[in-house]
Amino acid sequence: MVDLTHLDADGGAHMVDVSAKADTAREAVAEGRISMSAEALTAIRAGNMKKGDVLGTARIAGILAAKKTSDLIPLCHPLMLSKISVDFAYEATAIRVEARVRLNGPTGVEMEALTAVSVTLLTLYDMAKALDKSMIISDVRLLSKTGGKSGDYSA
Repeated sequence: MVDLTHLDADGGAHMVDVSAKADTAREAVAEGRISMSAEALTAIRAGNMKKGDVLGTARIAGILAAKKTSDLIPLCHPLMLSKISVDFAYEATAIRVEARVRLNGPTGVEMEALTAVSVTLLTLYDMAKALDKSMIISDVRLLSKTGGKSGDYSA
């Protein structure tokens, strides 16, 4: 059985002490998608949304979310992130979001990458809901992570 680091000997939740861990280069990449109507997708691509720059606003929201992850997820450490990128790819009926987060530190950035993707997708929904309230956010997942004691991971 895998030891869960966020549980103490009595099974209570606690924040992991990373003070003795060495700083290492760490990176995590996450993705997700939002499916939508052709009308909404066309309007976003054309820049014709009444709320303004949809992708730019969503990108900034994702970057801010990664920086605020420890405020949202109770046992996450506040981190000094060195790089956050949020990128978009158009698909036939969706927009795919990819977030990449880096730091040199004692703990990983998987939660920051996943939070960035999630909030970016929610912002896309908010910006386009006037055209399509039936959009579907899906497939939020960790694609890869590097660094740390547990080693590298790739989906």
